[in-house]
Amino acid sequence: MASSHSLCYAPNNAKTHFNFFKNGASPLPSSFKPHGSSSFHKNFQSSRTYSIKATASDSKSRRKQVEVVYDFEGKLNKLADEVDMNAGVSRLTLFSPCKINVFLRITGKRADGYHDLASLFHVVSLGDKIKFSLSPSKSKDGLSTNVPGVPLDERNLIIKALNLFRKKTGVNNYFWVHLDKKVPTGAGLGGGSSNAATALWAANQFSGCVATEKELQEWSGEIGSDIPFFFSHGAAYCTGRGEVVDDIPPPVPSDLPLVLIKPQEACPTAEVYKRLRSEQTSKVDPLLLLEKISKNGITQEVCVNDLEPPAFEVLPSLKRLKQRIAAAGKGQYDAVFMSGSGSTIVGVGSPDPPLFVYDDEEYKDVFLSEARFITRSANQWYIEPSLTDAAAMGESSRSFE
Repeated sequence: MASSHSLCYAPNNAKTHFNFFKNGASPLPSSFKPHGSSSFHKNFQSSRTYSIKATASDSKSRRKQVEVVYDFEGKLNKLADEVDMNAGVSRLTLFSPCKINVFLRITGKRADGYHDLASLFHVVSLGDKIKFSLSPSKSKDGLSTNVPGVPLDERNLIIKALNLFRKKTGVNNYFWVHLDKKVPTGAGLGGGSSNAATALWAANQFSGCVATEKELQEWSGEIGSDIPFFFSHGAAYCTGRGEVVDDIPPPVPSDLPLVLIKPQEACPTAEVYKRLRSEQTSKVDPLLLLEKISKNGITQEVCVNDLEPPAFEVLPSLKRLKQRIAAAGKGQYDAVFMSGSGSTIVGVGSPDPPLFVYDDEEYKDVFLSEARFITRSANQWYIEPSLTDAAAMGESSRSFE
């Protein structure tokens, strides 16, 4: 065993030889990976390692040896985990998945200027990773990211969420946050809303869970209409501005493949709603759509999005893209529709985009990603699908700038 020491024992009447080997510059084995964040790891990793070997022989009889294996790595990791458990959470990395709207009905305009909607929201496997660690600062959070154009100040929903948590709980923790962004912005996928929900969840973990999930969900509606959804278990029927969230059992199988296709151009949500006209909206009962999906799965008939007509006015090329995907994907996709206010087009039933997306110069810069539906367990945050799951789907994505 590479990460263990061995010791040989002999009978008492035997002549014993001890060899002590000092591996002066040898680090811990390459397989050793600290589980926690305690300083114990840092101090120990920088020290030298030792091995002890004792052998014994008896001149009057055959030599006898007994090997005892000491699991050094396991003992060290167990000790380090105990240290970290006693020290509390000091850093946390969480998956921040996006969502799609399987259908989206606009049911009226409110006195406050917002629109009432009824929609089936579902979390999907495309997501960002966010790393949180406690900051010594008592006045400001620090935020960094891997892509340009993302605001790093109070305009960012992560910072808004952390400010909201401190305001509601009185807990005065500040954080260093790194956002590893994979979900495109202006896509109708709720990436920013998911980031905010994830930040609230993280802040609550660092504070010893002083708030309930229900409280986090209710508070989150103060900074964004889509944020409360992410405190569901991954599938929900949402009404009001989107902040009224009714958890439902997953209405579709988790292994149903999807492809997400987003052009470089975004659809400004405010402009889409500005162009919305009631005569363009569907009149179908959204609860009937939900019932059909629960019974028969996703079909083109049920994937109604009342924001498609105004979004296609804002971005005519998006309408053409949807039409081309639907035409090229006949027999390949069960449904093709726009998510949210755009500009992502979703194909359900296959992880593969149509070939023209690769061949046509017009679409050389589109964002592409395979995905599937995911949910979360009670009292746990969303978990990124494993590499095994991804490999089974052949998951890949084309990165965006």
